[in-house]
Amino acid sequence: MNNKYSIFETELTIRPDDIDMNNHVHNSKYLDYVLAARYDQMRKDYKVTMEDFLERGFTWVVSQVKINYKRALILTDKIIVRTQVEDFNRSQSIVNFEIVKKENGKVAAEGQFIYTMINIETGRPAKIPEDYIAKYTV
Repeated sequence: MNNKYSIFETELTIRPDDIDMNNHVHNSKYLDYVLAARYDQMRKDYKVTMEDFLERGFTWVVSQVKINYKRALILTDKIIVRTQVEDFNRSQSIVNFEIVKKENGKVAAEGQFIYTMINIETGRPAKIPEDYIAKYTV
């Protein structure tokens, strides 16, 4: 993570339906945890909700994900999802993340999402408005 933008945290609870046949959290759920945390952080930390984007005719899609799984999560774990904007690139926001076991602070997974802003009307990438970038530069 870098020093340019703030790091925000969201605590999440692992649900029984997150567990796979190997008795740990299925790999796809880690992505769900980051998306849930970002949605929460948009509202509570950035003060810009997904509805704000939709009202202005924009939405976000995930265009790339990198994830490094470091240790398994199990049903009894409590987790903290930390995210931090790394940079903005015309229509994209690059966001780093860590999923940490709350009990011991050990990283279970880390990686990066690249989100692309889309103009709902055209379905094409849209330049991120400066006022949004300003709200995310906290």
